[in-house]
Amino acid sequence: MAKLAPFKAIRPVRDKVHLVATRPYYSYKKNVLKAKLEDNPFTFLRIINPEFNNEVKTKPNSDERFQLVKSKYNEFIDAGILIQDESPRLYIYRQTDNGHAYTGIVAGASIEEYRNDLIKKHEATLTSREAMFTRYLDIVGYNAEPVLLSYQGGQQIEELLNQFTSVRPEYEFTTTDRITHELWVLSENDTLILQNAFEDVEATYIADGHHRSASSARLFTERLNSGKTVNGNVSSFLAFFVEESRLKILEFNRLVKTLNGYSSETFLYALRALGQVKEIPKAEKPQEEHQIHLCVKSKWYEFTIDSYLIDKDHPVKSLDSDLLTELILKPLLGIEDLKTSDQIEFLPGNESFSSIEEKIDSGKFEIGFVLFPATIDQVKRVADNQMNMPPKSTWVEPKLRSGLTIYNINE
Repeated sequence: MAKLAPFKAIRPVRDKVHLVATRPYYSYKKNVLKAKLEDNPFTFLRIINPEFNNEVKTKPNSDERFQLVKSKYNEFIDAGILIQDESPRLYIYRQTDNGHAYTGIVAGASIEEYRNDLIKKHEATLTSREAMFTRYLDIVGYNAEPVLLSYQGGQQIEELLNQFTSVRPEYEFTTTDRITHELWVLSENDTLILQNAFEDVEATYIADGHHRSASSARLFTERLNSGKTVNGNVSSFLAFFVEESRLKILEFNRLVKTLNGYSSETFLYALRALGQVKEIPKAEKPQEEHQIHLCVKSKWYEFTIDSYLIDKDHPVKSLDSDLLTELILKPLLGIEDLKTSDQIEFLPGNESFSSIEEKIDSGKFEIGFVLFPATIDQVKRVADNQMNMPPKSTWVEPKLRSGLTIYNINE
């Protein structure tokens, strides 16, 4: 059974929600981030960038910086920009992008289920980042960006979501990226009904947010081991539960700075030992699995991997992201570790092909690879076998807004 923990969300007042809620700060270019911080005194970016326009800066990711984040957050509460619901609730959030609606439930996800692998993972975390996020959570005391969890639902849950969203939402606004956001605050009775409906959901899967969930679990363990109280909200983490069929899974493409001593001609010759290579007239996504498109010297090619090189029975070794790494990036281009190499850059599949071409034409990169996207079944297969996908294998949408529903860890 999947446990959905209701909580008393701290959230923006209705007339300022469109000004407060924001994409994560790392998704903005520096000039755009600066403009938003300058022009909007209500943006949640002001909380997570508390030293904006200060001449004296604390060290990034230091305890001193995190204390300033907490102080700025408290300022927003004291100013009445953020309010808190009086009783624990579940929340339904819908994001509509170009006609595609992502509807799901914002709730606390059980750390007990996370530890017992009922919340399943497909990606390894970096210990250093996990430790940093744990310190952050411990000091600031809240989580403002939900982990994206998928589930395989049934007719009952779907009918309840349709019923509960048939009335006008508490929030309804459209952001400059033309995405519409809606949030419904469920009554205590409807919260209980939805919780009960999830009793038949055997497991959920992390679609996005492995470091956030891991750091929440780590904080729980640290407090448990230190003898501190671990009941209440610290026993869960903020999550957005979305039925798996609603998710959009895109590929992460690769740009590499070096051909590792190959010319474009000799590199293509080396590829032909691994599969079929043919030039194609223009940039486009691969049409099927185990087909990789590449751009080198302003020309595009289609590379189809020979079937004998593919272990179709292995959850990871059958993935195109792993095949690219093991057949090409490591042996031919010398990229041994995708997590640490400075010779590779990753581009999400929602970026245009012109971005790849421009980066190669600039001379900064030598070659770009475009992959066929993984499926939710492939992601689940890896997680069910307790394996990890290669770094940057999936770009999953929706991407959620920070500051829309804030989860008080210490309550």
